[in-house]
Amino acid sequence: MSEPIALLGIGKIARDQHIPAIAASHAFALAATVSRSGGVDGVENHDNIAGLLTARPDIRAVSLCMPPVPRFDIAMAALAAGKHVMLEKPPGATVSEVLKLERLARAKGVTLFATWHSRHAAGVAQARAYLRDAQIKHVQIDWKEDVRRWHPGQDWIWQAGGLGVFDPGINALSIMTEILPNPVHLTAATLAFPENRDTPIAADLAFAGPAGMRVDAVFDWRQEGPQSWNITVDTTQGQLRLTDGGATLHIDGMAQKTDGLGEYPGLYHRFAELIEAGQSDVDVSPLQHVADAFLLGRRDVVEAFED
Repeated sequence: MSEPIALLGIGKIARDQHIPAIAASHAFALAATVSRSGGVDGVENHDNIAGLLTARPDIRAVSLCMPPVPRFDIAMAALAAGKHVMLEKPPGATVSEVLKLERLARAKGVTLFATWHSRHAAGVAQARAYLRDAQIKHVQIDWKEDVRRWHPGQDWIWQAGGLGVFDPGINALSIMTEILPNPVHLTAATLAFPENRDTPIAADLAFAGPAGMRVDAVFDWRQEGPQSWNITVDTTQGQLRLTDGGATLHIDGMAQKTDGLGEYPGLYHRFAELIEAGQSDVDVSPLQHVADAFLLGRRDVVEAFED
């Protein structure tokens, strides 16, 4: 029997990804929403988390899809009420607040799932297996897209805490931290801030790993024409290449057969597994790399951006 779940924050990502994934899930059924701008046809809606918690004590699981800055207080309220909580990426505006949520979840004996949807792209698991025993020489990440196409009118993403180009770029970092067998650390960064925005529109990052391994990443929101979500890994045994955000895998130029549930269906499958096992999954390493970029990065001011 499907577990009733509530979806909080009914915006573009909820409508494009979360609602279809829940509809296709055997583990969950959408029982309620929280949204001040309108919910989902045929599903009860509440104005805030307090209203949901009062009206539906039977709902044990909630999925939070609002931007990271307002999400923390809502997540704290849900965990304090004994709910299992799933967080859209990035899991928080800061690393510290995510760790505080993790401590509360542990104290309450409930599941906290900090999701990274790109890790569930079709080629990622095979890439991780291929690289497990590989000697990696260099990784090149190119994550370039048109912000006007993918984030139209989303002012929050340009405000402090919205992450700017790191909102998509953190997807690449989530794949990087998933597939590399050893951790890397940031050594240099250049962040390009439009003169009228609080968050960067582009970033160049350099990482170092064991045995002289290097990772170079280029994130850019000014891409026109074809969009690029590619990771190329050169090893002593050959080259691995993930494209289409991790959905397509080539090894030495040969396409590999991939499978899986899909990114967001995979998240809800994993959430159900964690609840059943009484466990949490809270990996802050992609967010830590972003925090390091803001700490270490050189700031370049570029021309104003108008949506």
